[in-house]
Parts: sequence; C-alpha cells; structure tokens
Amino acid sequence: MKKLISVSAFALLASTAGAYAQEGGSACLITKTDTNPFFVKMREGAAAKAEELGMTLNSYAGKVDGDNETQVAAVETCIANGVDGILITASSTSAIVPSIQQARDAGILVIALDTPLDPIDAADMTFATDNYLAGELIGQWAAAKLGDAAADARVAFLDLDVSQPTVGVLRDQGFMKGFGIDTKDENKWGDEDDSRIVGHDVTQGNEEGGRKAMENLLATDPMINVVYTINEPAAAGAYEALKAIGREGDVLIVSVDGGCPGVKNIAEGVIGATSQQYPLLMASKGMEAIAAYAKDGTKPEATEGKNFFDTGVALVTDQPVEGVESISVEEGTDLCWG
Repeated sequence: MKKLISVSAFALLASTAGAYAQEGGSACLITKTDTNPFFVKMREGAAAKAEELGMTLNSYAGKVDGDNETQVAAVETCIANGVDGILITASSTSAIVPSIQQARDAGILVIALDTPLDPIDAADMTFATDNYLAGELIGQWAAAKLGDAAADARVAFLDLDVSQPTVGVLRDQGFMKGFGIDTKDENKWGDEDDSRIVGHDVTQGNEEGGRKAMENLLATDPMINVVYTINEPAAAGAYEALKAIGREGDVLIVSVDGGCPGVKNIAEGVIGATSQQYPLLMASKGMEAIAAYAKDGTKPEATEGKNFFDTGVALVTDQPVEGVESISVEEGTDLCWG
C-alpha cells in the first residue's frame, strides 16, 4: 500500500477463537459489538494471527455500541484468566479507564485498537488509523468538490454518541479542519460557531441511527448540502432520509471506514468519498505486540512523530480532486473488508 496508507453478562458474546497452545502467549480481544463488519474483520485478523503465533485468544463484544458495562465485565474476566495482553476498542473511552488500569497493574499489556482511550496513555499503546487525518481528508475533498460554494455550505454532522468517544471527536474535528471550519476546542465537538454548521446529531454508528439523525437535522434545515458521517452505516441511513425527500442527488455525503459495502456505495453514488482504514492490520499487529511482550516484556513503540502506532489511511473516491491524494474505487475494493 504505497498511498497513505460482571460475569453474569456473559450473554457477553464471549467466543473462543481457538484453544491453541500458549507458547506464544494469551490474549483477549474486546470490541464494541460483534455485528459491525469492522469488528468482524478485527476478530478475523486477531484469530488468524493467534493461530499463526500459537497463541490463545478469547474474544468478547458489547451488546451495542456504547455498552461500557459489558466491556468492563470482559476486562475483569481477562484479568482473572491471567492473560498476557488485551486488545480493546472501547465504547466509552474514559469510563473504561479504571478497569484498564487494573489490568495494567496486574502486568497485562493493554493495546487500544482504532479508538484511543481518554487519556490516550491510559493504554500501553494505541494501534489505529490516524482518525484526525481520516476526517481531514474527507473535509478537504468536500471543500474542493464544492469550490467557491463551500463558503455558503449547509453542513450536517452525524456523529457517534453523546459521550463523544475519542474516535468520533477526532474524525469530526479533522473534517472541520479540512473543510475550513474553526474547531475552537479540538477535544470536543459542538462548541463551534461557524454559521455553515446546521447541527450535530448522533447515530450509534448504525444505519437506523443515521436515518433518524439525518431526519432530525433536515427538520432544522431542509437545504443541507454536505453531510459528514462517523461511518458508512450511518452514511447509508443518511442517504435513505435524503432519498425520502428527493434530495439524494444533490447532497455530498462523506464518511470514514472503507468497508466493502461503503466502497460499493461510492460506486453507486450514495457516498462521495470515504477514508479507508485497515482493521485486520490493527488486530494482527496488536497480536504480534502481545506475543513479543509475553516472550520478553518488550512493549510496542509509537510511529515516529505520533503518540500511537499508525496503521494507515487512504481516501477512496471515484471523483478525485486536485490537491487531495486519493485511490480509486477499484483500488479501494481490492483493500476493503466486510
């Protein structure tokens, strides 16, 4: 890729990826849900690497995005089992921190995947897309696509959750920078005073949430012409809401993820551009790091100039614009997941 690239809760959806010999160490993978294709691909990547390295892997997931209680129960189980490392995509990036600290105090290596904890150094390391850059790329693309009309844009923000997890803040604020909106405090969204912002609503990162959020914001301003979305399921829901009022053809929708359904939606004109990330790589690299830690205590290091391990990002669109590097839908399809 040469371009930017409580135990009772065990309705917890715990699954064993395989009872491999432990010569390579033992690990837990805890994702936000087990239904989003992004997290499905993470599990696949972690399981494949565990088998390759001779590791034991147990996987857990929250019931829905935002389910911190179930994730806390999973961390407690991993501590009780004495694993070498935990990989986690946190639903609540701050509420999970005390549990993560308990794990680290027990000598467990904790790696955040995709979503940095708050603060980021609450984990030993974060393996993630540069989510700020991912947002910035789609913001730059939307601004360039509109040209002079960007100065009078009506922008809707379809975010993740009212708790403002770090991944959502980074993408939202990155988009603003790329589009040319003053972000005020980059550690949160909603304090901006740019007149082009119609408003923010939350989606829980799913299609139904995206549709409802889009309907709410259209009620505020039916002339919205740019829609930032936290991920591609939310983007698909936004499109359905726009289609219901006959405006699906004149609104730019941008997103982040790069899953195969999302890339297909670019080809079909649902999404204008998306920033593609690589969840399989996050998980496999995380498993390698736990194996190294189990062997001799080595901890992973951040990418030079950053406070996390950057697993790459690329803008995917079939409408390239000058000054914003991108890859084609065909290339995005070759690299997509889900």
